[in-house]
Amino acid sequence: MERDLLGAGAREQHGLSVLLDASRLLPVDDSTADVVRLVLLDPAADRHDSFDGFVRGTWNLERSDGAVGVSRALLRHVADLTGGAAEFGAVSGNHTPRVPPDANPLVRANRFREPVVSRLGVALRNAAVSVADRRPIRLLAPWPQGRRWAAAFTHDLDIVAWWPLFTLLRLVELTRHRAPGRALRALAAAVASVLRNPVWAGVRQLLALEAGAGVRSTWFVLCGTPTFATVRAGDLTYLPESPAARRILEAVGQGGHEIGLHGSFATLVDAGEFAAQRHRLAALTGRTPSGVRQHFLRLRPGATQRAMATAGFSYDATLGFHDRNGFRLGAADIVPGWDPGAEEPLPVEEVPLIWMDRALSKYARVEDPRAWIEDALELARLCQEMEGLWVGLWHPNLTPALGYPGAPEAYRHLVQTIVAEGPYVGSLTEIVQWRAARRSVRAAAVSPQGTVRLVASRSIGEPLTLEGGDGKAVETHPWPVVHGG
Repeated sequence: MERDLLGAGAREQHGLSVLLDASRLLPVDDSTADVVRLVLLDPAADRHDSFDGFVRGTWNLERSDGAVGVSRALLRHVADLTGGAAEFGAVSGNHTPRVPPDANPLVRANRFREPVVSRLGVALRNAAVSVADRRPIRLLAPWPQGRRWAAAFTHDLDIVAWWPLFTLLRLVELTRHRAPGRALRALAAAVASVLRNPVWAGVRQLLALEAGAGVRSTWFVLCGTPTFATVRAGDLTYLPESPAARRILEAVGQGGHEIGLHGSFATLVDAGEFAAQRHRLAALTGRTPSGVRQHFLRLRPGATQRAMATAGFSYDATLGFHDRNGFRLGAADIVPGWDPGAEEPLPVEEVPLIWMDRALSKYARVEDPRAWIEDALELARLCQEMEGLWVGLWHPNLTPALGYPGAPEAYRHLVQTIVAEGPYVGSLTEIVQWRAARRSVRAAAVSPQGTVRLVASRSIGEPLTLEGGDGKAVETHPWPVVHGG
């Protein structure tokens, strides 16, 4: 697809980048090629694309022979939702709680369970196919190895030491949630574990499960120095250099899993603190982490990601809801970073967090682990439908002795069910690298017969499959030679 976007501003260009990526349409740089064109509509068309209509799935895609027209307003809406602009003004200062969920327009419209942007990408693809006529349509394959969707399993290592304290807090929580039966089962498991370390036992059980399923997961690890104040706040609770933490890090690394940083509260907008914790974790693992997820999902949209980028991180895995599960960015996939304050791109990939165990057990007061898994699978099915990416978060401390009877069996069912659906499963770094490289591919030239010469600004080393408008494979290329930016 050729892009004719004369006069588009930075927000509109960013919205186009996100939308075109979601559509899987191959961008074409050859202005002489007879291909479908994407054009900007007259500014008067903006009135047909309100933000409320956008989040509710009402989109104005004008079709004509060989062209699809989009309004500037629609592209700005895409940029604002995926870039966090609507949430930007909801927080201020350097020490702030999480962004309130109702600052998100999808929450206000009760559409947070819908991948609105991903669906818009599919709509753009269908519109392009419908107006192509004799013109060639080429789609980039969604994932490597012929996979049609992807899944990533992630873990936040919040607890290593002081496990009886956290069990006690969990028993209080279960009592408040009026779950006395579960509280008694948890208490019995805790008593039976007095002479053992249930945190380490839970980690070993989880690693064994994922090894058997062929899963490479991503672990986010706290890497600051705990104090009484940080423990009381639920922030830093263990010393990463302690023998117990080192044992876990070694086991995770030996299992072939990725280790990223779980940014403490102090990192919020502090690039120096981000860098210090990143270097400290690298010294422990022997590998510099490329990804980060903020503890308690606390961040300031734009400012936090800018600090992450300055510290050297290439992706952020924070953007999910803490009290519900769904699509905070409206996308069932990775999107390029954006600073809504400066209105400019950021060199950080955003990996939306789609599902988290504690969103249900802590905030929704749903204590049956089987219900958590049904919720996870419902969202995974939507990601599969969009040929996108499902990212789940399972805390390794969810074991009976720590207050979660039945949780390990539930997680086993989740892993086995998702893997059986045949997604591409990898660490977040592997997935991010693939998606960033695919986004960089474009056609430098298109012959009258429809054959293309591909170029890319990033390389991944995998063969690249191109599909026709019907979704069937047309040709497979070696990964294009990196050329240009």
